[in-house]
Amino acid sequence: MINLVLVEDHSFVTEVVRAMLATEHGITCIHYCATGAALLHFLKQQQPDVILMDINLPDASGIDLCREVKHLYPAIFIIALSINNQPGVIRKMIEHGASGFVLKDADKYELINAITTVIKGKQFFSRSAAAAMRKPDKSAVPALTRREKEILTLIADGLTNKEIAENLFIEVSTVDSHRKNMLAKYDVKNTSALIKIAVVHKLI
Repeated sequence: MINLVLVEDHSFVTEVVRAMLATEHGITCIHYCATGAALLHFLKQQQPDVILMDINLPDASGIDLCREVKHLYPAIFIIALSINNQPGVIRKMIEHGASGFVLKDADKYELINAITTVIKGKQFFSRSAAAAMRKPDKSAVPALTRREKEILTLIADGLTNKEIAENLFIEVSTVDSHRKNMLAKYDVKNTSALIKIAVVHKLI
């Protein structure tokens, strides 16, 4: 029996994954977490075989969380779950310890295949992720999502996280999560460097 934990802050995706695995006798989803903090708290009590991890969480970058979990619990296999198929993001998750990368458009059989493959110590990429990895990387600079562009533009205008959250009607923690994800995506240490890259490459 493969014990799995799902880390996903969108209830719809959680329910879809739950339904996909409900009739799969060899896999049991033993816990669901909506934040990185909740996952780390749970892992102190119990460790699953596999973690299916969204890379964009309200309180943490999935890339950073992946690295932390693998440092603390190296025996756990991590599969990234995302709508982002940028090759740079996929590579970063793998570099930080993930064994697989599955896009949220994956069907039941692809998801089960991912879980049963990584548990054997092998890597797995969903069809969409594998296709993205095969595309020639015309630029080392990945594109911003619509929300990332909105947030980074407001950061460049000098707004604080609280002010950005109020402008976009989202939580402050969501703004901070996007900021951390962008720092990781472009491999920079601070927002000044992030803004410089965005301006130079006309991302905002």
